[in-house]
Amino acid sequence: MKYRTFGNNKISEIGLGTWQLGADWGNVDDSTAEKVLATAVENGVNFFDTADCYGEGLSETRLGRFVKTLSSEVVIATKIGRFPRPGWPDNFSQEQFRKHTENSLKRLGIETLDLTQVHCPPTDLLRQGEIFDWLRTLKREGKIKQFGFSVESMAEAQICLQQEGVASLQIIFNIFRQKAIASIFKEAQEKQVAIIVRLPLASGLLSGKINKQTKFAENDHRNFNRDGQEFNVGETFSGLPFEKGLELVDGLKKFVPDNLSQFALRWILDFDAVSVVIPGSKNPRQVADNCVASTLPPLPKETHEALSKFYIDEVAPHIRGKY
Repeated sequence: MKYRTFGNNKISEIGLGTWQLGADWGNVDDSTAEKVLATAVENGVNFFDTADCYGEGLSETRLGRFVKTLSSEVVIATKIGRFPRPGWPDNFSQEQFRKHTENSLKRLGIETLDLTQVHCPPTDLLRQGEIFDWLRTLKREGKIKQFGFSVESMAEAQICLQQEGVASLQIIFNIFRQKAIASIFKEAQEKQVAIIVRLPLASGLLSGKINKQTKFAENDHRNFNRDGQEFNVGETFSGLPFEKGLELVDGLKKFVPDNLSQFALRWILDFDAVSVVIPGSKNPRQVADNCVASTLPPLPKETHEALSKFYIDEVAPHIRGKY
């Protein structure tokens, strides 16, 4: 595993997203969740991303219980703003930010959060600017070490980049979603704002293991949110219609020598602006497989150029939702 700089920390360039260990990806029992987390650490992962709303605290609780068993230190990033009580938009106040932060600390069993991220806040709230002061206050109070934002669009990322103290931006970025390269990467590097990449495998499309016959559980967002019925459609299959996504995966095969998921992760890691990629998993074997991407050599320049053209010509016209 290779490591990159994040503030004062050295973090694994492949982290672990733990949405799957809380909600919206089908059921995961405690034993499997523990094995997923343990496999990540065994493969050099020291950066874990979670959120208070993943299973109404279940993901945080499982992560906190696991971290207590470790002898080495890890970096924990959580998110606030989407917890169902009091819910949208009442979550967005300094009082609720403090309350939800304190609840996360309790579930995780720690005294200070390494990173708090605001979980896809309303664009208008970002423009007003008050939300940044709420986080600066939490930092002064010692409840958080750093703060960042998980955003849905590059316009929202640009707003955050203009604010003092923003440590990170979490974005959807993958072969099917390349807008960030031209819109924010250069400025983020100049301002030393870390880029955390979520959904690097486009909800599994870029694993190459999904087909038209694949069945998803009733409580899997790839079933109930395919067209944005419950939340931003971009969070499911990167905003692509499912059938079109499968068609595009077939079009990628000419670029891929062997393992599509490792290839897709390596493509992301080739961008220096990226601090960490956080694929999630319900399967320990997949965690180990994903971590191999860190050991692979960079892709050739010609491959990057071909994938850029593929994205512009074949993918971009089909992306739906905020972007």
